[in-house]
Amino acid sequence: MRVVALADTHLPLRARALPEEVQEAVAGADVVVHAGDWVEAAALDDLLGRSALLLACWGNNDGEELRARLPEVARAVLGGVRVEVVHETGGKDGRERRCDEAHPGADVLVFGHSHIPWDTTTPRGLRLLNPGSPTDRRRMPRCTYLTATAADGALADVVLHDLPLRTAGRRRV
Repeated sequence: MRVVALADTHLPLRARALPEEVQEAVAGADVVVHAGDWVEAAALDDLLGRSALLLACWGNNDGEELRARLPEVARAVLGGVRVEVVHETGGKDGRERRCDEAHPGADVLVFGHSHIPWDTTTPRGLRLLNPGSPTDRRRMPRCTYLTATAADGALADVVLHDLPLRTAGRRRV
Protein backbone atom coordinates (compact mmCIF):
# COMPACT_ATOMS: atom_id res chain seq x y z
CA MET A 1 0.00 0.00 0.00
CA ARG A 2 1.25 3.46 -0.92
CA VAL A 3 0.80 5.74 2.10
CA VAL A 4 0.83 9.54 2.28
CA ALA A 5 1.03 11.04 5.78
CA LEU A 6 -0.02 14.61 6.56
CA ALA A 7 -0.68 16.69 9.66
CA ASP A 8 -1.36 20.29 10.60
CA THR A 9 -2.79 21.41 7.26
CA HIS A 10 -4.63 24.34 8.93
CA LEU A 11 -6.76 25.00 5.85
CA PRO A 12 -7.69 27.68 4.89
CA LEU A 13 -5.72 29.60 7.53
CA ARG A 14 -2.23 28.78 6.25
CA ALA A 15 -3.03 28.13 2.58
CA ARG A 16 -6.11 28.06 0.38
CA ALA A 17 -5.41 24.45 -0.60
CA LEU A 18 -2.85 21.70 -0.27
CA PRO A 19 0.24 22.27 -2.40
CA GLU A 20 0.02 20.72 -5.87
CA GLU A 21 2.77 18.19 -5.10
CA VAL A 22 0.80 16.96 -2.09
CA GLN A 23 -2.41 16.77 -4.12
CA GLU A 24 -0.58 14.61 -6.70
CA ALA A 25 0.82 12.35 -3.97
CA VAL A 26 -2.66 11.96 -2.46
CA ALA A 27 -4.11 11.05 -5.87
CA GLY A 28 -1.52 8.28 -6.25
CA ALA A 29 -1.85 6.90 -2.72
CA ASP A 30 -3.77 3.86 -1.55
CA VAL A 31 -4.29 5.48 1.84
CA VAL A 32 -3.87 8.98 3.27
CA VAL A 33 -3.11 9.36 6.97
CA HIS A 34 -3.87 12.76 8.54
CA ALA A 35 -2.87 13.51 12.13
CA GLY A 36 -5.24 16.40 12.80
CA ASP A 37 -5.49 20.17 12.77
CA TRP A 38 -7.64 20.44 9.68
CA VAL A 39 -9.28 23.65 11.05
CA GLU A 40 -12.33 23.52 8.74
CA ALA A 41 -14.50 20.55 7.76
CA ALA A 42 -14.19 21.58 4.09
CA ALA A 43 -10.55 20.43 4.23
CA LEU A 44 -11.68 16.99 5.43
CA ASP A 45 -14.36 16.81 2.74
CA ASP A 46 -11.82 17.77 0.06
CA LEU A 47 -9.37 15.08 1.16
CA LEU A 48 -12.15 12.49 1.40
CA GLY A 49 -12.98 13.25 -2.23
CA ARG A 50 -9.35 12.92 -3.34
CA SER A 51 -8.20 9.82 -1.47
CA ALA A 52 -8.99 6.13 -1.90
CA LEU A 53 -8.89 5.57 1.88
CA LEU A 54 -8.48 8.07 4.71
CA LEU A 55 -7.23 7.28 8.23
CA ALA A 56 -7.50 10.44 10.31
CA CYS A 57 -8.07 12.03 13.71
CA TRP A 58 -8.93 15.50 15.01
CA GLY A 59 -6.44 17.99 16.43
CA ASN A 60 -6.46 20.73 19.03
CA ASN A 61 -7.47 23.38 16.45
CA ASP A 62 -10.44 21.36 15.20
CA GLY A 63 -13.89 22.39 16.36
CA GLU A 64 -17.05 20.49 17.21
CA GLU A 65 -17.96 19.49 13.65
CA LEU A 66 -14.60 17.82 12.99
CA ARG A 67 -14.53 16.23 16.44
CA ALA A 68 -17.97 14.76 15.76
CA ARG A 69 -16.76 13.22 12.48
CA LEU A 70 -13.28 12.04 13.48
CA PRO A 71 -11.88 10.06 16.42
CA GLU A 72 -9.25 11.32 18.84
CA VAL A 73 -7.19 8.22 17.96
CA ALA A 74 -7.65 6.47 14.61
CA ARG A 75 -6.62 2.84 14.13
CA ALA A 76 -6.29 0.55 11.12
CA VAL A 77 -4.21 -2.30 9.78
CA LEU A 78 -2.52 -1.20 6.56
CA GLY A 79 -0.61 -3.83 4.62
CA GLY A 80 -0.36 -5.88 7.80
CA VAL A 81 1.01 -2.90 9.79
CA ARG A 82 -0.97 -1.81 12.87
CA VAL A 83 -1.16 1.98 12.47
CA GLU A 84 -2.53 4.46 14.99
CA VAL A 85 -2.95 8.19 14.42
CA VAL A 86 -3.17 10.86 17.11
CA HIS A 87 -2.58 14.59 17.04
CA GLU A 88 -0.61 15.23 20.22
CA THR A 89 1.99 13.13 22.02
CA GLY A 90 3.34 15.76 24.41
CA GLY A 91 6.83 17.21 24.48
CA LYS A 92 9.81 15.48 22.89
CA ASP A 93 11.38 14.56 26.24
CA GLY A 94 10.01 11.18 27.26
CA ARG A 95 7.94 10.82 24.06
CA GLU A 96 9.10 7.27 23.31
CA ARG A 97 8.18 5.99 26.78
CA ARG A 98 4.80 7.76 26.78
CA CYS A 99 3.92 6.44 23.33
CA ASP A 100 4.95 2.89 24.19
CA GLU A 101 2.59 3.03 27.19
CA ALA A 102 -0.29 4.78 25.40
CA HIS A 103 -0.23 2.74 22.16
CA PRO A 104 0.70 -0.84 23.09
CA GLY A 105 -1.12 -2.39 20.12
CA ALA A 106 0.49 -0.28 17.40
CA ASP A 107 3.46 -0.91 15.14
CA VAL A 108 3.47 2.68 13.85
CA LEU A 109 2.14 5.87 15.44
CA VAL A 110 1.63 8.91 13.19
CA PHE A 111 1.26 12.19 15.09
CA GLY A 112 1.32 15.92 14.49
CA HIS A 113 0.93 19.14 16.50
CA SER A 114 4.55 20.36 16.55
CA HIS A 115 4.94 20.85 12.76
CA ILE A 116 8.38 19.28 13.28
CA PRO A 117 9.14 16.07 11.35
CA TRP A 118 10.01 13.13 13.58
CA ASP A 119 11.10 9.56 12.88
CA THR A 120 12.24 7.40 15.78
CA THR A 121 11.65 3.93 17.12
CA THR A 122 10.79 3.33 20.77
CA PRO A 123 12.47 0.70 22.97
CA ARG A 124 9.63 -1.77 22.28
CA GLY A 125 9.86 -1.15 18.50
CA LEU A 126 7.00 1.32 17.94
CA ARG A 127 7.84 3.57 14.97
CA LEU A 128 6.95 7.21 15.67
CA LEU A 129 6.36 9.42 12.63
CA ASN A 130 5.45 13.09 12.40
CA PRO A 131 5.13 14.31 8.80
CA GLY A 132 5.49 17.98 9.76
CA SER A 133 3.10 20.31 7.92
CA PRO A 134 2.62 20.81 4.18
CA THR A 135 1.31 24.35 4.70
CA ASP A 136 2.91 25.84 7.85
CA ARG A 137 6.62 25.27 8.35
CA ARG A 138 6.86 27.33 11.55
CA ARG A 139 10.46 26.90 12.79
CA MET A 140 11.39 24.39 10.10
CA PRO A 141 13.23 25.37 6.91
CA ARG A 142 10.54 23.80 4.68
CA CYS A 143 6.98 22.53 4.69
CA THR A 144 6.91 18.72 4.61
CA TYR A 145 4.90 15.52 4.24
CA LEU A 146 5.75 11.80 4.36
CA THR A 147 5.31 8.87 2.03
CA ALA A 148 5.84 5.19 2.79
CA THR A 149 4.92 1.69 1.70
CA ALA A 150 3.03 -0.69 4.00
CA ALA A 151 3.21 -4.34 2.96
CA ASP A 152 3.68 -7.77 4.48
CA GLY A 153 3.51 -6.40 8.02
CA ALA A 154 6.31 -3.86 7.52
CA LEU A 155 6.59 -0.15 6.82
CA ALA A 156 9.26 0.59 4.22
CA ASP A 157 10.46 3.36 1.94
CA VAL A 158 9.65 6.10 4.47
CA VAL A 159 10.54 9.41 2.82
CA LEU A 160 10.20 12.93 4.20
CA HIS A 161 9.42 15.27 1.31
CA ASP A 162 10.48 18.92 1.50
CA LEU A 163 8.17 21.24 -0.39
CA PRO A 164 9.47 24.24 -2.34
CA LEU A 165 9.54 27.52 -0.48
CA ARG A 166 6.73 29.79 -1.52
CA THR A 167 7.44 33.03 -3.29
CA ALA A 168 7.49 35.99 -0.92
CA GLY A 169 4.09 37.62 -0.58
CA ARG A 170 2.22 34.72 -2.21
CA ARG A 171 0.34 31.83 -0.69
CA ARG A 172 1.04 28.34 -1.97
CA VAL A 173 -2.03 26.94 -3.73
